[in-house]
Amino acid sequence: MKISHLTILALFGMAMMSPASAQPKKPNVLFLIADDLNTALSGFGHPQCKTPNLDRLAERGVKFENMHCQYPVCGASRASIMSGLYPYTNLTLGNEGTLRGSMPDVVTLSQTFRNNGYYAARVSKIYHMGIPFEIIAGTAERDDPLSWDQAFNIKAAEQNAPGESTNWSPKDKGSQSFTGVIATGGDSDHADGMAADRAIKILDNVNDKPFFLAVGFVRPHVPLVAPKKYFDSYDRDKMEAPVVPEEDLDDVPGFIRGYKANDTTYGVTPELHKGLLQAYYASISYMDAQVGRVLDALEEKGLADNTIVVFSSDHGYLLGHHHKFQKQHLFEEATRVPFIISVPWLQDQHGRGTKKITELIDLYPTLTDLANLPAPDTLHGTSLKPLLSDTSSSAWIKDLAFTISRSGGESIRTQDYRFTQWGFGEKGMELYDLIKDPGEFTNQATNPEYADVVKTLKKQLLGKREAAGFEKNRAAIQATVKFRKKK
Repeated sequence: MKISHLTILALFGMAMMSPASAQPKKPNVLFLIADDLNTALSGFGHPQCKTPNLDRLAERGVKFENMHCQYPVCGASRASIMSGLYPYTNLTLGNEGTLRGSMPDVVTLSQTFRNNGYYAARVSKIYHMGIPFEIIAGTAERDDPLSWDQAFNIKAAEQNAPGESTNWSPKDKGSQSFTGVIATGGDSDHADGMAADRAIKILDNVNDKPFFLAVGFVRPHVPLVAPKKYFDSYDRDKMEAPVVPEEDLDDVPGFIRGYKANDTTYGVTPELHKGLLQAYYASISYMDAQVGRVLDALEEKGLADNTIVVFSSDHGYLLGHHHKFQKQHLFEEATRVPFIISVPWLQDQHGRGTKKITELIDLYPTLTDLANLPAPDTLHGTSLKPLLSDTSSSAWIKDLAFTISRSGGESIRTQDYRFTQWGFGEKGMELYDLIKDPGEFTNQATNPEYADVVKTLKKQLLGKREAAGFEKNRAAIQATVKFRKKK
């Protein structure tokens, strides 16, 4: 048989391909998740925050630049990620209760891997933990034991860590105040350094068994604790607060207007705002350094070519955007999260980003798809694999993200609009034209020129909430909202 010169070259090229280009039979999974992190990453275009390790992960993976959470609060979002279900179905509608308490027979993401011969381990916060108290105590009261072969809690001093402590929100003196701690000691003296230490130890001992390792970093959740060197990398006087129109909240429904607003809750002056931003960014850079240590260990132990790495936050976070702070809002800064997936054997799109609309519930079917594992047929998400192979793939047809929040807040995000209603539609609406108004400053919900848009989007929202389980669980959902309003 005659073999052409081109055939020989092709065969030679195949032989010389790196092992990373061949998909392993049972790839490992390293799932890294930050707490209360918005898209303040340098690799996502932030002009001030420095995240070199997450940037290098993005260079060997794909950035999802239009990824949205399903509920912008820790417990509900994490339950949604781990169940692959919208909150209206899994009934984790806040930080109260547990996922398995609501769904005793749920098969979680890591449980699926565990059921298929994987070693599954958790380090620190994956399901909801009360920060700072459960880090101080070294507990995880809302964990799901069936999700793990082993679980490791972290115990650290948090706001009581030695160092210089400042509350940048003088009206809020509780545990969720914007307290920053310029801490003494090294990285491993504080929570995220301890989490990285434990993750590295686990990687030392995985041997030949495939693993699903979930590592929860608690920064930048308050208190904003980081060693001094991370604070020193930011000039407090040069911190730039979000630019917001003075009257921005005037057209927001009164029902939600004052919730976590600066003037009523926090009292952050322009000068205090600079200190808050320095502390938030310093704690992100500290977390980023711990991510880098775990990624380095993966390389050093020869596991990188066989491991899918995922990085995400549980939800976004307002830092003065719309004159508001923190979470449970339904603006872009609250629903959008930084999300990266690195798959060593899918290298063509590495270093690229996609602006296709995606949701955190898509993670579960993505990982089972990449690992060739059977997934529950009840999952609400869609595998992101087409976008990992082609970031502009026409095969990706999802055209909206669905997010709910407290007080009957429901929102859909399309490519061109965000439509939000409160009190399940009885307490007001918001509509933002994201093409003309990407900052979501002008509510067009009552503008006659947008009447047809409101009608169309409201119909889409109602259809989406039905698919998410609202009607089936209406009584339980509304009872939860009423209970929380009484509290």
